Amino acid sequence: MNVWWRTLLTIWRAKVLLRRRGPIPPDSVGRVRLRTLPTDLDLLGHMNNGRYASLFDLGRFDLLIRTGIWDAMNAEGWYAVVASETVTFRKSLQLWQRFTVESRLYGHDDKAVYQIHRAVVDGEIYAEMIVRARFLRRTGGVVNTAELFDALHRPDNLPPLPQWIVDWAAGAALPSTKAPAPSIWE
Repeated sequence: MNVWWRTLLTIWRAKVLLRRRGPIPPDSVGRVRLRTLPTDLDLLGHMNNGRYASLFDLGRFDLLIRTGIWDAMNAEGWYAVVASETVTFRKSLQLWQRFTVESRLYGHDDKAVYQIHRAVVDGEIYAEMIVRARFLRRTGGVVNTAELFDALHRPDNLPPLPQWIVDWAAGAALPSTKAPAPSIWE
């Protein structure tokens, strides 16, 4: 339940910052300060690996709202979904430890936006997640990124994707929802 409260507080904070300061550029780094709570821990007493994804969602909400993408999505009847993600852990977050979720739009291809999320303590990366997110229409279909930037009334100033992300996206892809994807173990 604490992630619900954290989510509501993050959304509220991001909307206040958007209203007071205006939208931030799409290539900005968003920061959400958090503390490891008892409900975040696994049996070993450090942050549960699954909790990182939930807390990185807070960074995604913050960034989508503060860049103006959130309002553009709602105005157009779009929503975002995570298509793939990979997380790498470096150090454990302990109970009551303060950390910052840093989030940044890293680039895009024609169908998806790529984000990097980090758990950072005193400037040091503890964990990092790359996320491939797609924007879908409530009426059905994919929103391409050119349409997304048009709706933002902003130029697409994100850098080209590094080759390792292109390779990761291709290697992690599953078949389209319209293609068969049988579960066959070899």
